[in-house]
Amino acid sequence: MTDFSLLKQLCQVHAPSGNEVAMKDFLLEYVEAHQSQWKVQPEIIHGKAFQDCLILKFGTPRTAIYAHMDSIGFTVRYHDQLVPIGGPKAETGYQLVGEDKLGPIECELIENEGDLHYKFPRAIQRGTELVFKCDFRETEDYVQSCYMDNRLGVFNALKVAETLTDGLIVFSCWEEHGGGSVAYLARYMAEELGVMQALISDITWVTEGVVHGDGVAISMRDRSIPRRSFVNKIIEIAEDSGIPFQLEVEGAGGSDGKELQSAPYPFDWCFVGAPEDNVHSPDEIVHKADIASMIQLYSVLMEKL
Repeated sequence: MTDFSLLKQLCQVHAPSGNEVAMKDFLLEYVEAHQSQWKVQPEIIHGKAFQDCLILKFGTPRTAIYAHMDSIGFTVRYHDQLVPIGGPKAETGYQLVGEDKLGPIECELIENEGDLHYKFPRAIQRGTELVFKCDFRETEDYVQSCYMDNRLGVFNALKVAETLTDGLIVFSCWEEHGGGSVAYLARYMAEELGVMQALISDITWVTEGVVHGDGVAISMRDRSIPRRSFVNKIIEIAEDSGIPFQLEVEGAGGSDGKELQSAPYPFDWCFVGAPEDNVHSPDEIVHKADIASMIQLYSVLMEKL
């Protein structure tokens, strides 16, 4: 049975788009503490040229796993106003947390016909980021919390890392608010490492065609359309593996795959992720069976691709 204590820790890290440094530091500490137990100890690549992103290089990589570290949230504007980071669901009563120079903050979100405000005994310093307060819940079949998108994608990458022999794990920034880091990550991946294919370890939606409990979703398209021959190869490997999976076809939504496809290199990519309900809210929920199949399928794909 999977231990979700690491996922709970990840969901509690303050890392809204543009301020992912706490997540990077958490991941560096985690890798340093646990890599001795992994099958292969990775080369850890980071520094000024990568801003707050992080790359783990295992053996001789052929394929990269992309997992974005950032979350949605809110930025304090003027007076008691809030500006969204990415596309968070906003309802009066949601609890938000953060910290400014005056101390820690736990306040209430107020939504009024599209205008967003906070309720707190004092003024919060402008520019302060607020995120959903984490209330991590686990039942026999489900895990539920804010920021399953994409702390579950990060969790998946770290679990796959335990047995990975050849591959890259790329932890990116800004995905929820328009992207921007993948361009230079892709350049490094292509020019320095010669890796031209990627799996997007992110979380998708429960819809009328993708449901809880039927396995990880292989996305044949969203707003972007990956190269069909690469997607077909992934589907064929999944079918041969016997691991439960679902096929997703959507006309909206996006991921780090969109930036890879826009890069001036012949990248192949495919979004492979567990489906969640209550998207971009404090109550995102994912079925444990779908998490298990996600980890299993990624391990097989990284071996076979």
